[in-house]
Amino acid sequence: MEITEILKWFAACSGIIAAFMVSLDFGRRVTGWGFVLFVASSIAWITGALLSDDEPLLSQNLVLFAINIFGVYRYLIRKTPNG
Repeated sequence: MEITEILKWFAACSGIIAAFMVSLDFGRRVTGWGFVLFVASSIAWITGALLSDDEPLLSQNLVLFAINIFGVYRYLIRKTPNG
């Protein structure tokens, strides 16, 4: 199995697990770690897209990477808003 294929399988499986973690709504910590897994998935997709010269996949995952970084910040780094 080629490295590109391994990356894409990791990206797909980790993305599925991350989506499940976020959808469970078990609180900020679980959701935050779901976003960490989404970040790893995005990095794998970006790498796989670069290796296979897949510009649409690369573009999509660059945007998703930024969104997922924001999710990590929001759920794991930022303090809970008062109220």
